[in-house]
Amino acid sequence: MLLRHTSKEIVERKSLTVNPAKTCQPIGAMYASLGIHGCLPHSHGSQGCYAYHRSTLTRHYKEPVMAATSSFTEGASVFGGQANLLQAMDNIFTIYNPDVIAVHTTCLSETIGDDVPQIFGKAKADGKIPEGKYVFHASTPSYVGTHVTGFANMTKAMVDYFAKQNGHKENRINIIPGWVEPSDMKEIKRIAGELGIDFILFPDTDNVLNGPQTGKFEMYPKGGVTIDELIRTGSSSGTVALGELASGPAARALDSKCKVPCKILDLPIGIKATDRFVDTLRKMAGVNVPESINIERGQLIDIVTDMQAYFYHKKVALVGDPDQLIALTEFLVSIDMMPIHILTGTKDKKFEKKILSLTEEIPHDVNVKSGGDMYLFHQWVKNEPVDLLIGNTYVKYIARDEDIPFVRYGFPILDRIGHSYFPMVCYRGAMRFLEKILDALMNRIDRDSSEIEFDLVM
Repeated sequence: MLLRHTSKEIVERKSLTVNPAKTCQPIGAMYASLGIHGCLPHSHGSQGCYAYHRSTLTRHYKEPVMAATSSFTEGASVFGGQANLLQAMDNIFTIYNPDVIAVHTTCLSETIGDDVPQIFGKAKADGKIPEGKYVFHASTPSYVGTHVTGFANMTKAMVDYFAKQNGHKENRINIIPGWVEPSDMKEIKRIAGELGIDFILFPDTDNVLNGPQTGKFEMYPKGGVTIDELIRTGSSSGTVALGELASGPAARALDSKCKVPCKILDLPIGIKATDRFVDTLRKMAGVNVPESINIERGQLIDIVTDMQAYFYHKKVALVGDPDQLIALTEFLVSIDMMPIHILTGTKDKKFEKKILSLTEEIPHDVNVKSGGDMYLFHQWVKNEPVDLLIGNTYVKYIARDEDIPFVRYGFPILDRIGHSYFPMVCYRGAMRFLEKILDALMNRIDRDSSEIEFDLVM
């Protein structure tokens, strides 16, 4: 029966969330931390929180996620977590020897009011932070924000703690990728490399959560941005931030702290957004776009031309994170699909206005909600059925109940493997995205066709 209890009648709810379309800040903070080379994320709170954060990331990426915890008990809950964090840092550097510890707070430590920078100061005074090692932190209580804001806060903390000016601007560009897959970060780096640009991408989970199987365990994989690179971001000539919510705060912090001008773009999903990304890199670095990238773009245009007839006016329902949904909505509208139900669990004042501007020319009413939940999303679909659902693994229940084709995208994806190895951004990623969408639609046609209509060529 799954979710068939969901009623079609929509009632305004202000104090009740049913099946949230989000998870908590520390998960996003932990994911961002893993994008630093030699970093051990540390959850300043109870063991239960830490276990949930690790297990969710491990299930999504199918990789062992290493992290530590302050292991709060009743005593720490009453008297504060300073002693626990001091002991933890001493143990971590002694036993696990990371280059840096990235501390993110939880509900419990935030409610107590632990002053983490003060604890860092005492740790240094007591000699618990070895020479050449680093600690930094982000405030990420779960009772505000979501995993997206947790990612943004930890990425901004990288700037706050490490970025420095060296007295002159270097011909180098910072790229902040936003919350995307390790494969997407790899593709973003490849595009920048094709342009011949000197760049620093942070955070960078490529080769951390999609590394090779060598038969040997590495607690700190080879990937990730180094601390030295984070320090040098303050002397770069510019910053390109991808995704307003996840990357904007760090980009603005760099501008404010080190006077590094920034350009904030949508995630490069689809043709238009990727064009803007490539053009911004071109202008900022003063380079020409190579023929190899023009060829990729032309191949994408060719695929869109071949597939467009199958996409025309197909209705789509989307649920996910704001930065991803904005770029994805623009992409779907550009190929003549109709995204009519668009919901995010993350509250963002600009989100609804942006989505409505992107969909204003489609010939259909559009439902859009910031800070909504999966129950409302399901009600929308019940009242106005669609041809395709796009979202994370939790959408599979709605897809099954309503018998609608479904493409998995976003976080978390717990029931499929491979998404951390194949990009969905830039021109190559868009080709794969289109293939997944068309496969879902055509598989449905094949399934529902009679013997007479079951064609070899569709």
